[in-house]
Amino acid sequence: MAQRRALVVRGGWEGHRPVEATELFIPYLERSGYAVRVEESTAIYADATELADTDLVVQCVTMSQITAEQVAGLSAAVVAGTGFTGWHGGIVDSFRASSDYLHLVGGQFATHPGREPCERQGGAEDNFLPYPVNITDLGREHPITAGIEDFDLVTEQYWVLHDDLIDVLATTVHPTREWHPWQRPVTSPAIWTRRWGAGRVVVTTPGHDLDVLAHPSVRTVIERGMLWASRTA
Repeated sequence: MAQRRALVVRGGWEGHRPVEATELFIPYLERSGYAVRVEESTAIYADATELADTDLVVQCVTMSQITAEQVAGLSAAVVAGTGFTGWHGGIVDSFRASSDYLHLVGGQFATHPGREPCERQGGAEDNFLPYPVNITDLGREHPITAGIEDFDLVTEQYWVLHDDLIDVLATTVHPTREWHPWQRPVTSPAIWTRRWGAGRVVVTTPGHDLDVLAHPSVRTVIERGMLWASRTA
């Protein structure tokens, strides 16, 4: 059987540590039998031949820009069966100006609510809140999240705008607080999958920094998600 091929695409905003974050998972891919290619830009997405031979794309590119040709190439590859996955801003806060990319992924980062204003010091920790990640009924049966119990994090809690074509494996609730303008609790998807043509997409919203990525439940979800998303027979 031919060796499976994974493409790791990283870059964008350095605050999410794209090199260090992806390096956490490359050894796992190699142990799982993948030949791994690493690219530091999205230019590779325009190479139809390369993507046709790729079983899985792992993306960690926050914000940044993408050309119409590149996003068309990525989407075409997923439709044809290439898996696509990532975490946090590296997949749901990528290429904000590309509606075609957002259509592919099914959800977009909107905000991460912050602490009470009097507690803020001007750093990233101003947006770190304690919150639970709750596994859904579907998630308790899905190969990516089966056996994982609800878990708690203290980090950025992503508020995500999304459509109804995603299969939600875990959610998180943004409560009402007196310094926030919303009037009732808001539930956002925290982990989801999406079928796109013959391909599979997996999104995990926790993952702001290396400590969160090292959390046992977060890391397990990302690793299982890579395997599940990969091109199937």
